[in-house]
Amino acid sequence: MLKPRYQYGGQAVIEGVMMRGRDCAAVAVRKPDGEISVDMREIDNSRRPAILKAPFIRGTVMLVESLVLGMNALMYSANESSEEEEQLSGREVALSLVVALGLFVLLFIVLPNVIVAFIQKRISSVVLVNLIEGALRVGIFVVYLVSISQMRDIQRVFAYHGAEHKTIAAWEAGEALTVENARRHGTAHARCGTSFLLIVMVVSILIYSLLGKQALWERIATRILLLPVLAGVSYELLKIAGRPDPSPIVKWARAPGLALQRLTTREPDDSMLEVAIVSLQAVIEKDEVVS
Repeated sequence: MLKPRYQYGGQAVIEGVMMRGRDCAAVAVRKPDGEISVDMREIDNSRRPAILKAPFIRGTVMLVESLVLGMNALMYSANESSEEEEQLSGREVALSLVVALGLFVLLFIVLPNVIVAFIQKRISSVVLVNLIEGALRVGIFVVYLVSISQMRDIQRVFAYHGAEHKTIAAWEAGEALTVENARRHGTAHARCGTSFLLIVMVVSILIYSLLGKQALWERIATRILLLPVLAGVSYELLKIAGRPDPSPIVKWARAPGLALQRLTTREPDDSMLEVAIVSLQAVIEKDEVVS
């Protein structure tokens, strides 16, 4: 099998997996009748200005693009995996996105900074204050993951997340895309979004420490405004962490992200691996990679 130079990535959705290729994205979903439906979406990179492909800028572009693709994939999977009378409308999906973004800002930006606003009155070191803020953010993130992982529906999504990783790992190892081959690989992957979020939290400590002492409203405003900068820097670090044959230092640095994926992945069953394989095969064929 020929291994592609392009690094494929994906996302778990409701009863399925979305895989992103060089020029397209495919969503494969297990329908209530057991069949697998596939939705293909083109990704036109040819008209994108060169500046948007530059390091530290491409990360923000990829993040926005991934959010759009991810929401479309979630809407498709929600409708394909449910009965007709239970299908979601575009308005309901848009409302869900707004609520999710609001929850993100509240939990990971507002709450840590409200707590830190009281602490920094007693601590003179800006670096220490931001370390505390970062630790609070990571702690909230872990508690959030542990809490939602108790939900049965989320556990199935996490199992599809594991299927996504196993399938990509089999392909990157040059193996035929079969359930048996995918099964042998682990559920953690260096380029996972969970690792990306952890990198963002660590990088934020360093960047925010450069801003000096701030009032509460300044802390919240700058945290929101600097999200594109965090995304750009963190994306480049994630690409380094995801390189094959990493150095011992890189292996050490990416270990916490891989460990955190124990909360966001589960061992998939064979039917889930089959769905992930169908999705990845669809984008590989579209990208004209000969296997």
